[in-house]
Amino acid sequence: MSLNSPSEQALASAPDSHAKPTACIALADGSIYYGKGFGAEGIAVAELCFNTAMTGYQEIMTDPSYAGQVVTFTFPHIGNTGVTPEDDETASPVAAGMVVKWDPTAPSSWRATEGLSTWLARHGRIGIGGVDTRRLTRAIRLQGAPHVAIQHATNGVFDIDMLLEKARGFNGIEGVDLAKEVTCKKAYHWNETRWAWPDGYAKQAKDGYRVVAIDFGAKRNILRCLASAGCSVTVLPATATADEVLALNPQGLFLSNGPGDPAATGKYAVPMIQQVLKRSDMPIFGICLGHQMLALALGAQTLKMNHGHHGANHPVKELATGKVEITSMNHGFAVDSQSLPDRIIETHISLFDGSNCGIKMKDRPVFSVQHHPEASPGPQDSFYLFERFVANIAAS
Repeated sequence: MSLNSPSEQALASAPDSHAKPTACIALADGSIYYGKGFGAEGIAVAELCFNTAMTGYQEIMTDPSYAGQVVTFTFPHIGNTGVTPEDDETASPVAAGMVVKWDPTAPSSWRATEGLSTWLARHGRIGIGGVDTRRLTRAIRLQGAPHVAIQHATNGVFDIDMLLEKARGFNGIEGVDLAKEVTCKKAYHWNETRWAWPDGYAKQAKDGYRVVAIDFGAKRNILRCLASAGCSVTVLPATATADEVLALNPQGLFLSNGPGDPAATGKYAVPMIQQVLKRSDMPIFGICLGHQMLALALGAQTLKMNHGHHGANHPVKELATGKVEITSMNHGFAVDSQSLPDRIIETHISLFDGSNCGIKMKDRPVFSVQHHPEASPGPQDSFYLFERFVANIAAS
């Protein structure tokens, strides 16, 4: 069936129920999806992506890399384990909203301290259930990550023309520096290690190698992994200069994940990295946006992907060993492997589409990866990267 008008598309995608919809998704192309709202009431305008992870919805919603995005979850059981502060990757949800197939159920996990809907409402984030997420995901894959306006209104009254205007008026995240919006405001020290049974998170027993972590939108579990690997971590804001980094006399530099267009963040981050490389031989390790920042600093280019990689089931191949890792990914931009200069080696690639997932310098202990080795979908396939970073520091 051809859907030519917003009203026809809205009718086709409305919930198969006599219940009055209380939420709406308006895509810039005119497509309308209705559903049942939960969480906060209101309107949010953002880029729409989909995530294929079967677990970790709380970590996804609190991942700063999702700033400026609404997340469609392809796995239907979202909310069934509730939420717990232990799983927050930052202080509060950063993603603008979430879209799911089934309405969240009551929490059934012994770790839950709150229900998903209550948690979202408390933080002003919109949730929409009862949506045909398969159809929505296909739309994202076919047309690229669309611009959307979502609304939760318990009275079921929607101004469709207004929502479409908002979606079409959204400028997107290309060319936008979102790292400045999610980075820390001032420097701090991190000494919490990874969760372990039965005591949960612990503190470092002693100081380790001095590492400066640049916070472009750092996830807490990345910092925990650095601490567990033997690093004494000082976190600096995204706008930190080379002088501020080197003043701490670090033995290693870590470049974190984060949201937005790497070219925009690179306007201030790339000169800092280049100065550090010029003035110090210390090992450097980057993840996600940090990987892209390092690539730009070394002379490569980045590009916007059609719909990005978002999920916890992405196979990545390490080219030197042939080892395949099951990884977590969350990025809408990628390093253009065709632009890598001669002094840079491509170390990892995605087995989904062949896109670049890792680089290293030929003659220095400097490397980075696009995927998230701290997220443990494998579950420990990629933790060796933290150990490699620490081994580089020990050898330097």
